[in-house]
Order: sequence, then structure tokens, then C-alpha cells
Amino acid sequence: MEVLTTSRRDFGLHKMVPVKLHQPDQYIPSEENMDLLTTYKQDFNSYPVCQVGAIKPRDSKFPCCDKIRYLPTYKADYLPWNQPRRELLHPPHKYRPASTNFDNRTTHQDDYSVKGLVNTVSCKPPANPKLCNIPLEDPTNYKMSYVAHPVEKPFVHQAEFKPCEIPFENLTTHKEFYQGLRGKPAKSTKPPARPPELITFSNTTEFKDKYRAWPTPQIYSKAPITYVPPEEKMDLLTTVQTHFRYCKHTPAQSCRPVLPVKKSSHFESPTTTKDDYKQWDSIQTKPIKPIPQLNFPTEPLDYQTTTKTYYVSYPPISTKSCKPAWVGPRQNIPVEGQTTYAISFTPMEMGRCPASYKEPPGYIFEEVDTLGHKMYRPVSQMGSQ
Repeated sequence: MEVLTTSRRDFGLHKMVPVKLHQPDQYIPSEENMDLLTTYKQDFNSYPVCQVGAIKPRDSKFPCCDKIRYLPTYKADYLPWNQPRRELLHPPHKYRPASTNFDNRTTHQDDYSVKGLVNTVSCKPPANPKLCNIPLEDPTNYKMSYVAHPVEKPFVHQAEFKPCEIPFENLTTHKEFYQGLRGKPAKSTKPPARPPELITFSNTTEFKDKYRAWPTPQIYSKAPITYVPPEEKMDLLTTVQTHFRYCKHTPAQSCRPVLPVKKSSHFESPTTTKDDYKQWDSIQTKPIKPIPQLNFPTEPLDYQTTTKTYYVSYPPISTKSCKPAWVGPRQNIPVEGQTTYAISFTPMEMGRCPASYKEPPGYIFEEVDTLGHKMYRPVSQMGSQ
């Protein structure tokens, strides 16, 4: 494989010129003094201040007792009109289904046919190495038409603090123009003190006055019966101890199926898993068995089950494998390119769409729809009717 890429093949190296950095001119401070006056100091004039009245209305202490009629303007002025219901505006239903059978073919199946493959020619230019030793032209319009103008010296103000000789007045605008208005002293809203009066507290309550006790009947209690212990002794045997007896029978036999009978025919033991998945070298782990803690009874039990009683075992039949013999790993065999589509497909000719004609052949103009569409009907359908 070639190591050359499109960038390495088409891009040629050019000689690089070092970039010249522009050095600004040295700053020279101005000798003029700066005027420190502002628009606020020149145009602002102070005005005398007066007290502004309150805008909040007074709270009325005597509310109106008349009932308000809650009748809104919408209920008083709006009255529904008694008009009949309008009918829906829709085009008349003139469609009638055709009496002929539907051929179950679509426009796509009739008009569309698959075209064959087209051998295209690549328009890419041939890949030839472009080697050029001509240096890159670096002059631009900015470098050619730029005219340097002399730069004016910027003015820099030198701050010089001069302390004021007039002493500082400790007055503010609030202290100078605000004069407190004289008003009446606030009155106390505390109620007048009254001497304590001796009030006798009544011992009667609403519960004592209105509640009357109902007469309750006398409750008679029944004397308990004295317990007399039985004279007989209690039988402490259970149902299991009474009816269950150990039966003396032979020990249980194994339920494993009978070993297959060896026949002369050779049994093919290899399977897909054995052929494709090889066994790994592994160490066999010993099973973790619990310590037996069950104590068996001395008398044997009857181990006959339903399966042993009614099940009759049959000798297994060895079946012959129909799998072909394994030849070995498959080679890279190319896939056949023939498919059902490639063998049984018949190309059809592309026909022109009838909508491209002003008057489509084979169709007769019928009417214009309410939406402005022209409705055509085929000639064969007109002849059948």
C-alpha cells in the first residue's frame, strides 16, 4: 500500500518568510491642562423644597349597610339571538364507484421500470505529483494600497491635587432645607384604668342545668361454676403414634434406566459441539458435599412409588445419525450471484406520465371540481358504460 495521501500528493512545500512585527511609536504626554468642569456643575440649579401632601385616601369608619346588586354588564346587556342553525358548506357528493373489477395494480407498478446499471466515468483528475519551487507571493491589497498617516500625540492629563483653602461646611441638603413641621403630640390609645370589682363566680354550668341523669337498671352478676378436676388420666398418644407402624420391607432400588444394549452397528458419537468447540484443559473440581446429619430408622421402609408400580421400562433404540462426515474447515468459496430477482425480473419500458400532456391521450375531459381540479375519465370506461 502506498504511504502517499491526497494531502501529501497535491500539497507542495513553499518557502516561508519571517513575519515582520509592527512596532508602535513612543508615547509622548501632552503639555495642556484638562478642564474638570462637568455638565452637572454648569447646568444644575437648586430649587426650594416644600412638603408634599399624602395621596392615600382616608379610611371610612362607617361602612354602608345597603346590599349591593351583583348584576354584571354582561348579563344586563347580552341577550342571545334566536337564529336557526346553519347548514355545513361542503361540495356535493357525486362520486360513484366503477362497476368493473379492480385490477389491483398501482401507478408505480405500471409506470416505473428499473433501469440497468450505468457505467460512470470518474471526473477526478489524474493523481500526478505537483512539485513547484516558486515561492508564494505574499503581497496583498492591504500591503500595496495602505498609506501610513502620522499619528497625533495623545493627550495625557497629569493629576495634581490642590487642597481647598475654604473650610468644609458640615451642612447637607437635608439639614439646610428641611424644617420640621409642628404637630400635635400623640395621644395614648390605652384604655383608662378601672378599679377591680368583686364579682361572684356562679357554680352552675350549662351541663349542670340541662343534663338529666337517666335511671339505670341494676346489673345482676352470675356466680361462676366451681371447677371439678377429672379423676381419669389423660391419654397422651397422638394420631401418628396410634396408626403409624413401620413396615418390614426390602430397601429401595435405583430408578435409573436400563443400560443401552450394544449392537453391531457403530454409534456416531461426534456432535456439532464436539467438532466446533474443543475441550479446554481444566482441572476437575471436587464437589462440596454436606455432612450427612440424618439418622435412618432401624426398621426399613416401603420404598415402592407409583412410577415403580405402573412404569414398564423399554430398551432404548440406537438411531443412526444422518449428518454428513466432517471434511474439515471450510474454504473461502465465493457466493453465487444468481438470485430469484436477477433470473425472473423482466424490465419494462418507461412510459410518459399522462399529466404532462395538455390533453392526455386515452382520456376524456369530464368536469372541473369545486377545488379547481380537472377530472378525466378513460375512454375504455366510457365505452363499457
